[in-house]
Amino acid sequence: MDFREIKEIIRVFDKSELSKLKVKEGEFEISMQKGFEGGTVVTSAPVATAAPVVAAAPLAVAATTEAAPAAISGDTINSPMVGTFYSAPSPEASDFVKKGDTVKKGQTLCILEAMKIMNEVEAEFDCKIVDILVENGNPVEYDMPLFVVEKL
Repeated sequence: MDFREIKEIIRVFDKSELSKLKVKEGEFEISMQKGFEGGTVVTSAPVATAAPVVAAAPLAVAATTEAAPAAISGDTINSPMVGTFYSAPSPEASDFVKKGDTVKKGQTLCILEAMKIMNEVEAEFDCKIVDILVENGNPVEYDMPLFVVEKL
């Protein structure tokens, strides 16, 4: 991972509502966390190598306050990664799924963008979409519920 990519990750994290982020690519690993006195703390360390440690100066970031999540009843499909949620393949296209839709195993539910890579999230089983918990264009965290579903 080069310096330009690291700066982009820091910039995106700084603008997001996420409080923690950890990225690992090959032997490179970077962790960031908001909510400290100085703003964002960025640390990285090599894994099984003697590469230098990269550290960025603290960025001025307002601490985010996280609202308590509402109780979710039923099965959920969770985010497999940190990224940006997109409900459709393009801004002009219709959503992959809508509330009340019945979907088959393997059907695309949404796209998660992570580091400018578009990743399709597919249904792991046949189900009915009971609720969509994330709005288009919003950031999501790892294992965050995206959809409430009813298994068929």
